[in-house]
Amino acid sequence: MTKQGMDMNDVDKNSDDGLKRIYGFKNIAIVGMSPTEGKPSNYVPKYLIGKGYNVIPVNPIYEEILGNKSYPKVSDIPHKVDIVDIFRKSDDVLPVVQDAILKNGIKVIWMQLGIYNRKAREIAENKDIGVVYNRCILKEHQRLF
Repeated sequence: MTKQGMDMNDVDKNSDDGLKRIYGFKNIAIVGMSPTEGKPSNYVPKYLIGKGYNVIPVNPIYEEILGNKSYPKVSDIPHKVDIVDIFRKSDDVLPVVQDAILKNGIKVIWMQLGIYNRKAREIAENKDIGVVYNRCILKEHQRLF
């Protein structure tokens, strides 16, 4: 068990049909997106862009990543966001979700493979926001499509 209360084999209870519906949303904010080639937080967004998704970098260190304007936090993004995909340590997820729920229209919080924060999940679910955790958005897309 991690200190966030997740066995690393544990995943959310989303069905394949539920995940397919999530992939119908096109605006994905990637928290912790990196300009560094070879890092998952770089090649996963690159894959999503290649599949036609509108990827919005969220990283306070960079002004632009992969040719897209980067924002310091999700609530700073001036346009529509459907999915918040988080590439941060489990301990760093709670403030990300607390900020993300300030933005209207978020439909899904997605915590990447190996990432889970119980309190963040509960906050999102209490706002009727779907939650995916301990799954890779790229691997799941490849598996389902």
